Amino acid sequence: MVSLTFYGGVNEIGGNKILLEDGGTRVFIDFGQPFNFGSGFFTGYLAARGINGLGDYFEFGLVPRLKGLYAAEQLTFTDVSYAKPKFDAVFLSHAHFDHVNHIQFLDPQIPVYLGVGTKLFIEVMEKTSGFCNYREHPYQMFRTGDKLKVGSILVEPIHVDHSIPAAYGFLIHTSEGTIVYTGDLRAHGPRKDMTGEFAEKACASEPVALICEGTRMVEKEKRKNYSEDQVKKLSGAVVSTTDRIVFVARYSRDMDRFRTFYNVAKKSGRQIVVSPKTAYLLSRLVEDRRLDLPDPSKDEHILVYYKRKRSGEFDERDYYIWEREFMDKMVVHESVRKNQRKLVMDLNLYQFAELVDINPDSGSHFIHSMSEPFSEEDIEDQVMHNWLDHFGMCFHQFHASGHMNRQQITDLIGYIKPKRIFPVHTENQHLFKKKFDTAQTTEREKEYKL
Repeated sequence: MVSLTFYGGVNEIGGNKILLEDGGTRVFIDFGQPFNFGSGFFTGYLAARGINGLGDYFEFGLVPRLKGLYAAEQLTFTDVSYAKPKFDAVFLSHAHFDHVNHIQFLDPQIPVYLGVGTKLFIEVMEKTSGFCNYREHPYQMFRTGDKLKVGSILVEPIHVDHSIPAAYGFLIHTSEGTIVYTGDLRAHGPRKDMTGEFAEKACASEPVALICEGTRMVEKEKRKNYSEDQVKKLSGAVVSTTDRIVFVARYSRDMDRFRTFYNVAKKSGRQIVVSPKTAYLLSRLVEDRRLDLPDPSKDEHILVYYKRKRSGEFDERDYYIWEREFMDKMVVHESVRKNQRKLVMDLNLYQFAELVDINPDSGSHFIHSMSEPFSEEDIEDQVMHNWLDHFGMCFHQFHASGHMNRQQITDLIGYIKPKRIFPVHTENQHLFKKKFDTAQTTEREKEYKL
């Protein structure tokens, strides 16, 4: 008997935790943290206590109470006793927080299967974030074309296009037939051919079930639906027609967007300024040549911005060892202020205080290349615009989503033709039900037999 149990990703965006059981084989598909994790009980300085391990999370049902899943130290102050692993593996689709973050709680003896690029991202996150510790699991890395045998199941990872490199969907061959898992994917990015290849192989497998993401399965799309190529053209038009500095904001691990702005700057005869964290990420990702990213240590079009820290004097000792690697590419606020017309600068909202030192010329530009705010009452959005208005900057919204829209999802399902559909990573399962005969995963921890 094959079963699926959904411990996360149900009626929420992210947090996918899907247990697949086939006979005596038990594997999790993703093990992430939802975006609203614990928001009903924790806020601001009221946070779960790290010293209590999983105790505070168990109390409010935020993670599943399963024996033989978690590390012993996570259970010290709980009523769940430690048991040797009763789960055979975890398969990670990509390195976004909402798909990987809770592997930090797992027993380190449980194997974790993940893409080569995903492993690089995880290592960088552990090095640079200060709060990520994903433990020394027996990591098993894969690429498209590999076939991974775990007990009675065989998993085929197939690349898809998403807003982070090294994203995969899975064909999971079980004793009851093939289950297809989309992970997160899109059909309007620079590598939409990879999503097309995944769809073809998924269709050919004649799946008994499809576990399908539905982030943008909404009644009415309020957001602009740009492709990555359109973002490049629109941004290029801004940069090439101004003699002011252009600031850009993007998701930190969206390397397609970085590549877009890098190429826009280069074509316009400018250099792109990035943070040490971005420079370090790039320096690791170039290890995977398939990602085709520039090396920040060698590329003359990349500069690295250092903000003032403890001494206020840009002393090497002020910075982490990994930050010091790029000090020969250093620019500071004074050099940015003096060379504004020659630069495109990567700057997110949480670095806006640097604008006080840079003091950009009035009429400079800011390209917000992230999702639009969910509502007009978004406080962070208002704060961002207060800063831009204060410095007289021109605002532009150019973003290509990492997810398929409603029509694209509908077309994908129609093409694959699964016997059953399990919507995840969506707040609108009812829209799947309107169009298809779906299995409504209306409760967390609900089990389905195939």
